[in-house]
Amino acid sequence: MAKESMKARERKRAKTVAKYAAKRKALKEAGDYLGLQKLPKNASPVRMHNRCKLTGRPKGYMRQFGLNRVTFREMANNGLIPGVRKASW
Repeated sequence: MAKESMKARERKRAKTVAKYAAKRKALKEAGDYLGLQKLPKNASPVRMHNRCKLTGRPKGYMRQFGLNRVTFREMANNGLIPGVRKASW
């Protein structure tokens, strides 16, 4: 389980990215890289970190499901994810 402060930091980054998205796009199209440098560092979407929707765990994230590998495996074993069959794990 991720710390609440880490989850809050990610939410704050997401708001900052959304806030500056249009401005970043305009500056990139204009080729104004000095203007891009003056924006906050967290305005870049590259600084966002994928986290599990249920637990907030950052490692082992599977983009297709929005879950980490541990949560995915537990849900698959319980039959909560349709179409997933246990192979040899």
